[in-house]
Order: sequence, then structure tokens, then C-alpha cells
Amino acid sequence: MTIPHWLWVTLAWTLGVGPVATLLLWGVIWIRLEQTMRNVPTLRLGESLAAADPPTGRVCVVVPAYNESRVIGGLVRSLRNETYPQLRFVLALDRCTDDTAALARAEIAGDDRFEIVEIDACPDGWVGKVHALHAGVTRSRATADAEFLLFADADTLFAPGCIAAALALMRERRLDLLSLLSTLTHDTWFERVVQTTTALELMRRFPLTLANADQDRRAFANGQFLLFKREAYEAIGGHAAVKDVVFEDVNLARLVDGGKRRLGVFMADGLFHCRMYADWAQFRRGWKRIFTESAKRKARRLVLWSWQIRLLGTLFPACTLVALAFGAALIAQDALRGWSMVGLCVVALLVWAGAQVRLAMTAHAPLWTAPLHIAGAWLTADLLVEAAGDVRSQTPTRWGGREYDLRSGKQE
Repeated sequence: MTIPHWLWVTLAWTLGVGPVATLLLWGVIWIRLEQTMRNVPTLRLGESLAAADPPTGRVCVVVPAYNESRVIGGLVRSLRNETYPQLRFVLALDRCTDDTAALARAEIAGDDRFEIVEIDACPDGWVGKVHALHAGVTRSRATADAEFLLFADADTLFAPGCIAAALALMRERRLDLLSLLSTLTHDTWFERVVQTTTALELMRRFPLTLANADQDRRAFANGQFLLFKREAYEAIGGHAAVKDVVFEDVNLARLVDGGKRRLGVFMADGLFHCRMYADWAQFRRGWKRIFTESAKRKARRLVLWSWQIRLLGTLFPACTLVALAFGAALIAQDALRGWSMVGLCVVALLVWAGAQVRLAMTAHAPLWTAPLHIAGAWLTADLLVEAAGDVRSQTPTRWGGREYDLRSGKQE
């Protein structure tokens, strides 16, 4: 049966939406990514600055740890290998029921730069991690004379020279708060398939160019690495000022910004690593919490984001592939329109693939994971839909051994 010419044309126009949208939207994302990488330095600049003019000042690193036996050894080893000379470390062990304390002490091996603060209970009205950080500052000897306070998560790893690089970049930019976006690991299937997409979505909501802007800044920070000038930290009230807030890092950044102080957020670029979650269940819970707080616990906003991700990351590229096959078939009926469709689809797919490769390079992910974005986008959208359902049903979020009410973010 011969398909009427008008039907071929109608299908061509209909299917053309996919490649046009893919070309335009992913072209914009690629351009913005290049602009960000050109305008916002990474920690590698700090590394060069520190080599030319070593920074000075006493630094105390405070790390909260709730049942972190899986990662605490690696963290302590990386801290012991840090090359900055004026360093002290505080491990705030928060209600640990595993062997975190024993493993930490074994790795510390008598290094007198370390101090352990053990926390037996978290008071009502406090988020567990926030209280642990507050206790690490107020109950330790090491923080007493520190000029800089660095708050880091237990699942992170410091490359030698990381802290000196951060101090040098902070000095060069005249910042009161410097935060790093860690280089994430890519060892598990969900890190390879989904993680780059979830991180991209978060960065679309908090662009680095706006986080580092001098005016109309969109305050943002990553709690995995927060380097404060001591005076600025105390001026905003420290962690006590955000004691009942689950998304404490962004709220600290907003307090710094509201106090007319300077803050900056930069990519670690391989000098500071993090494995955020050990398994898929933890990954889902963790990113649902992050997205829920990013959306200010608004279910409708989460659903809207999910559709944006599905269209941008999965449906438009998939439609482009279908349109490519259709264009090839159309050539026999209408060579001009068929080849035009094929050409449009090829260009759109090249732009999409180029953007995915650039994202993978920026994230230090294996390049072969770039095409997996189609699946990662769909799974990320599913996480957003689940998060929206949790908000609507008021399902408490569990984090750090406690449950928090989604209506307020406070402990139940």
C-alpha cells in the first residue's frame, strides 16, 4: 500500500518537533555549560595560586559522622595526607551504634592533630547533622584558635593540597565562605547511569554563574565542603542559626549573602571526591530529600520538574531517533524532505551527544556513560515524582537516624 504524500508530509512535520527541540534545548545547555566553565574557575586555579603564594592561617576541619564505618577510614587517611601545615581535625561522632569510633581511632594512629567529640543524644528542635557540627565547634579544643572553619562530610576524600588550594582561591576572590562541588565517584551502576543527570538538574536550579554573581546572586552552597572565615561564621550565628533546617548548607549561604558578605561555589575538579551513597535505596532517599528541599517542599513544582526532565532528557532525543528512521524512509517518496529530515536529526543528535560528552567530562565520569543520560533522565524524573508523592502524603523523610516532617523540615 502506498502512503499518500500528504500523510508523509504531516508525519514529517509532527516528528520534526523532536529534533528541533533537541537541537535548540541541548544547544542552549551546551553553550551555558561552556560559559560556566569559562567564567567560574575550578579549584585547580586555587592549586596554582597556592603554589605561587602559599596561603596562611589556622584551619580546623570539622566532620560529622553518623554510623560512617564504611567511609571513615578513607576520610581520615586523606586528611592525614593533607599537606597544609596549620591544620587540626575534629570528628564529631553523632550517636554512632557501629564501629565508626574504633575505626577512626585506628586510622588516626596517635596523630595529635585529631580530636574526637562523641555525641550521645541530639536535642529536640535540632537536625542531627546540624547539631553534630555545632557540637564539633563548641565542644572541641581544636576550634578555639582557628581562623578558618572547614565543614566536610564523612564520605569525602581530600587530595593532598586541597585545603591550601581552597584557601588560596578564597583569598584571591576575597570570600567569607567558599564551597566546593565535589567530584563524585562513578563505580556503581546508578552513579554511572543516574548521578550525572541528578547533579545536572540540581545545577540547573542553582547555576554556578548565579551562585558566584556579585549582584542578584542565587545563594547556594554544598554541605560536603564549607570553608568559612571564623568571623563570618560567628557573625551569622553559626549552625545554631539553622538548627532545625534539613537543607542547612543553602540556608547558611543565604545568611552569608543576607549579611552582605561574599561567597563562592566552585567545582573541585578532582581535588575533592565524594561517594554520596552506597546503594540504590540510599541514592533514591538522598536525592529525593535534596530535590524536595530544593523545590521548597512544593509537590507541583517537583512534578513540573519531572516532566521537564523527561521531555528534555528522554522523549525529545528518543523522538529524534524515530524521526531519523522516518526521514530515511521518506527519501524514497520525497528526496528533498527526506534528506532534510535526516540532516536535521543528525545535527540534533550530534549536538545532544556533544553536550552529553561535555557533561561527562565536567563530572569526571567515564565518557562511555554519556549516552546513558536517556535512561538517567527517566529515572531522575521518577525520583521527582516519588518525592512529590511523599510531599502530598506527608511521608516523613529519614536522614541521619531521625525522621523529619515534610511540612516543616523539623524533627518529628
